Amino acid sequence: MSDSPVINPALDAPSVFRGIQRLFARNDVWLLPEMLLRNGRRADLMGVDPKGRVIIVEVKVQRGDLLGDGKWPDYLDFCDRFYWGLPPHLDRAVLDLDDYRPDCCGIVVADGYDGEIVRPAPLQPLAAARRKTEVERLARAAMRRATVALDPHCSPWGNAE
Repeated sequence: MSDSPVINPALDAPSVFRGIQRLFARNDVWLLPEMLLRNGRRADLMGVDPKGRVIIVEVKVQRGDLLGDGKWPDYLDFCDRFYWGLPPHLDRAVLDLDDYRPDCCGIVVADGYDGEIVRPAPLQPLAAARRKTEVERLARAAMRRATVALDPHCSPWGNAE
């Protein structure tokens, strides 16, 4: 018998990422994980919907991480829609408080298999020039990642996000 703790794979961050990505992919929204923003922050998931709008999802799998995250408003200047991504077991009542701006933040609940939008994110349109810049940055990051995945020798070149 092992002394290591049993970890439910449906509750860890990579599993929640996968469930969220599956949900959004079914809706033709493609997300990149760990996208560096121009303000130095790193979005957990960032992508583009079929209408070219930018989406960011900030994933939290532990209550302490959710309550202690004071940097999330820094993401709002880089997306048209912002979501919190949580596992099903995490109490999301705090996200209804004014400090978490429910008027502009959606909620996605996901496990390792799928996800569900439990509160849609209202559209907070970016300026056209900002959206164009962010979509181009996402496209370049995706192309760089795909190229390096096919040929790791290319990794030293270009902007390493």
